[in-house]
Amino acid sequence: MKAVIFAGGVGTRLWPLSRKKSPKQFEKVIGDKSTLQLAALRLLPDFSWKDIYVATGVPYAKIVQDQLPDLPPNHVIAEPVMRDVGPAVGLITAILKKETPYTSMAILWSDHLVKKEELFRRILTRAGKLMEKEPNRIIFVAQKPRFASENLGWIQYGGLVKKIDNVGFHAFVDCHYRPDSDTAKRYLASGHHGWNLGYFVTTPQFLWQLYKKFVPNLVVGLERIADSWQTGRFTEVLEEVYPTLEKINFDNAILEKLTPSDAYVVADNIEWSDVGAWEALKEALAESKDKNVTQGKVLLTDTSDSLVYNYTDQMVATIDINEMLVVNTNDVILVCKKSSVPKIKKLVESMSGTDNEHLT
Repeated sequence: MKAVIFAGGVGTRLWPLSRKKSPKQFEKVIGDKSTLQLAALRLLPDFSWKDIYVATGVPYAKIVQDQLPDLPPNHVIAEPVMRDVGPAVGLITAILKKETPYTSMAILWSDHLVKKEELFRRILTRAGKLMEKEPNRIIFVAQKPRFASENLGWIQYGGLVKKIDNVGFHAFVDCHYRPDSDTAKRYLASGHHGWNLGYFVTTPQFLWQLYKKFVPNLVVGLERIADSWQTGRFTEVLEEVYPTLEKINFDNAILEKLTPSDAYVVADNIEWSDVGAWEALKEALAESKDKNVTQGKVLLTDTSDSLVYNYTDQMVATIDINEMLVVNTNDVILVCKKSSVPKIKKLVESMSGTDNEHLT
């Protein structure tokens, strides 16, 4: 079984830690390891390094190799430009279709936290086992929801279809992206909806057939690139063809057109969290809502429900603050309400073309 970890995003919601030169997935957001390192290490020992691939951008290829020195160098697939997730998933699918078309592959992401790692691996490997018998499937891995999130995608599933070693596979019904508050509450109460993590298991051959069916215009270019794999001309052809591919999201390209009978859903509590934004990181790491989450030299007095991260040698002290985010780096100090995180992206974008662009 193969595992592909996508690590190409910029991640403005974790600014000022996350920058264009070193996005969030390469920074030490949790403990002393980056979320990319955590994403790869949680696959061991059920996966070996030769079974793991990382898809990223050319500017970050060396960072990936430095952080994951045991990863084979040719397993770092570096896109010359960003063309959204549709072409990115299509590229690795085209490559693996040439190498191991009927070996199951797991599509994963580098900026998440999964606390129940053993359960997570068991779900992936049992999904891979099922793919041996039913290779023409997509098996989604969903998190049982903890609250009525409006910021995540949701996946609806039906009754239990089969079970392998206590891993239940349910019928797939539909996907829903970022519902409003009332809808999210209804999903939470239904018992048949989970958070859609963007994780799934399939075979390269089946996913490639979906690309040929739904986005044939992408397939033409991707086939040209894949034909150059391991020929010595791969980088040259990739740089020539990839920038010409249509920008399209994977959901729009494939998932929205997927026939429900072609998919299963595994919904379980793997204690997953999206740590791609400061308030999400706080929710993931805090023992309870009122508890604070800190890193570095900090001194808190009468402070609650706040995240205070200090990446400098200075002391950061807070008094009488609640529901706040304080992030101190060597060149930027961010102070805002937890509820104001969506404005961080706009702030970073406003710095483009100004004297502060070097801080983005």
